[in-house]
Amino acid sequence: MIYYAASILLILIGMYAVLVKKNIIKIVIGLSIIDSGVHLLFIAIGYVKDATAPIYSRPGLEAGQMVDPVPQALVLTAIVIGLAVTAVALSLVIRLYDHHKTLNINRIRKLKW
Repeated sequence: MIYYAASILLILIGMYAVLVKKNIIKIVIGLSIIDSGVHLLFIAIGYVKDATAPIYSRPGLEAGQMVDPVPQALVLTAIVIGLAVTAVALSLVIRLYDHHKTLNINRIRKLKW
């Protein structure tokens, strides 16, 4: 149950950063925090108390006594994709700073291309 609360807290902190902060780097960090919260939520959904991994199972175990490896594999893939998206977003932030000399989103909106 604590994992659900922690994941929801991470998602809410990230949403606060995305919605309230004006610095683009802080917005990208907020998106990364949201991503981490969703990963934790997926892992918490796939968690089974006192269960073992299917690869370490011994004969006679039922399906309820083993952890489902699919959420773990999906989260591992999502971590790699999230890292790539964060890298692209930060490279765009660098290009915006080079062009506009500011990272304040309100000032960038007011400028004409």
